[in-house]
Amino acid sequence: MDTLALLRAASTATLTSVLREHGLRNTFMHGVAPLRPDCRVAGPAFTLRYLPAREDLDDRPVDNLTDAQRVAIEQVRPGDVFVIDARGDTRAGTLGSILATRLQRRGAAGIVTDGAYRDTPAIRALAMGCYAAAMNAHTNKTIHHPSEYQVPVACGGVAVFPGDIIAGDGEGVVVVPAHLADDVATEAAEQERLEEYLLRRVQDGAGIVGTYPPNEDTLRAYRESRS
Repeated sequence: MDTLALLRAASTATLTSVLREHGLRNTFMHGVAPLRPDCRVAGPAFTLRYLPAREDLDDRPVDNLTDAQRVAIEQVRPGDVFVIDARGDTRAGTLGSILATRLQRRGAAGIVTDGAYRDTPAIRALAMGCYAAAMNAHTNKTIHHPSEYQVPVACGGVAVFPGDIIAGDGEGVVVVPAHLADDVATEAAEQERLEEYLLRRVQDGAGIVGTYPPNEDTLRAYRESRS
């Protein structure tokens, strides 16, 4: 199984635990939630950064050839996760259903923002993982100015660099630094197997002492169950 498949299969809870073992504690986006509880997504980040809107820049017709949001959308590659830094400001949508549909047609694996979506019911129906902090019917440029794309951004209080792996499930979104992705994916898969075993023991009546966390006897029994 490849790295993205392993990261997609792992829970964000497991990923945060594995990343903590690598010394990274701030990896789970705060306040960013899935539109659907069955969301699963993993892919490299394609970033867009918003600044606060300014009237001399934003009170004019959209130019699809120069507007950073529109230009970025037309450069997203299959499998990318479009990550929008909205500064946590939910007073307007960061995009709506037409642009989200265009991202889907370009093959994006998902969209993540610490701002809001407009046309949220239509975005929820798309066949890709979409995460946001809120819903708001106002159009983006009432609050946001599309500034730069494929630059480091902050989303949900987490640093995101272009190419970092964005992994999301029904709980939220984790950022996995690109250079750690292979190791984290392998370790997360093993951690998930171990925790499934421990959960079965607890379901069968085992107490948590010696089980969670596992002592050597429990680990030995786990290894024997895998052989």
